[in-house]
Parts: sequence; structure tokens; C-alpha cells
Amino acid sequence: MLHDPWLAPWLPQLKDSAGNRPVLEIGCGTGADTATLAEAGLAVVAFDLSAASAAATRLRVPGAEVHHQDVRAPFPLGTGEAGAVIASLSLHYFPWAETLDLVRRIRETLQPGGLFLCRLNSVEDKHFGATGHPAIEPNYYLVDGQPKRFFDERCTADLFASGWQVLSMEHQTTRKYVRQKALWEVVARRDDRR
Repeated sequence: MLHDPWLAPWLPQLKDSAGNRPVLEIGCGTGADTATLAEAGLAVVAFDLSAASAAATRLRVPGAEVHHQDVRAPFPLGTGEAGAVIASLSLHYFPWAETLDLVRRIRETLQPGGLFLCRLNSVEDKHFGATGHPAIEPNYYLVDGQPKRFFDERCTADLFASGWQVLSMEHQTTRKYVRQKALWEVVARRDDRR
């Protein structure tokens, strides 16, 4: 895995958004983004489905609070407690209804006006399963035995259609996993205006 400095441009806004509240990181993996957040002076509460990844993150970023849990379990921060939420390539394992519910839960965890930064698999992500696999539902495939969702522009926008102010939504590529990976990067603010 290669260094992927995707958070760097957003750190000033994350710090402004979080203030003295923690940043919740969903799917921390082995802690690369956790380390970036902690080095920027942010308090991080992170979790990952993999016990080994959570343990690696604890070693790498001893100042972070790291949990081993499923994203479908209650988050380690309650309603309105997070100053910001980060989810890099960790929200794509679920049917559409569950994905919508997950984004709703993320919104509830944020303080009013809090930032959500996420990266989502793109339908153009040919190297990592967007083509040639059995379909479960539209843009949701069984990839090597694991359900995996891929997002087009419309579906990405639909995730943030209610209760969010989208600040940025860009189609990008990364070489984080050596081969080129296509993704959507979204930065949105919790919007409580009626």
C-alpha cells in the first residue's frame, strides 16, 4: 500500500469543524489516516472491522481511541458528539437501503455543521471489482465472495440529498493500492436548515 495524502487539503477545515470535539474515523485500517489526523492535533476515535487492523492502529497512533467493531454496531460516539467524520473507502459493503441508513447515522453522530469526508468506490473502478462479477443489486456485486458497492454520480449525490450541504464532490483516482483506483471524494456539512 502506498502513501495517499488525500486528507492534507482538508485538514484546516477539519480542525475548524471539530474544534475540541473528536473526529470519528470509520474503517481506520492500519491507521494511515488516523496518524494524519492525530499529527494535525485532532482527537481521533477510530474503529475497524478487522481486529488485526485495529491493533495495528493502536500501535501506530497510541494517542487515538481505537475500537474493533462492525460499522453496523452503535458508533463509539453518540448523537451530536463528533466534530467531523472520516470514512475512506469503508462504506461500500452494504445494500442500498443499509448504505442510506449508514449515512443517516453518520449525520446524527455529527454536531450541527460538522464535516463528513468520505471516499466511495466508483463504477469506473475496473481494477477492484466494478465489472465482471455477479450482481446483487444495481452497482452492487459479489466480488471474490464479498459484497461490494460501486457509486455513479447520481447515487453519490443521492446519499447527500437530504440534510447535507455538499461542499465538494469529485471523481478522482488514487494509487493507494498500487493499481489505479477510481473513486468519488465527497466533503459535506451537516445542514439542519429546514
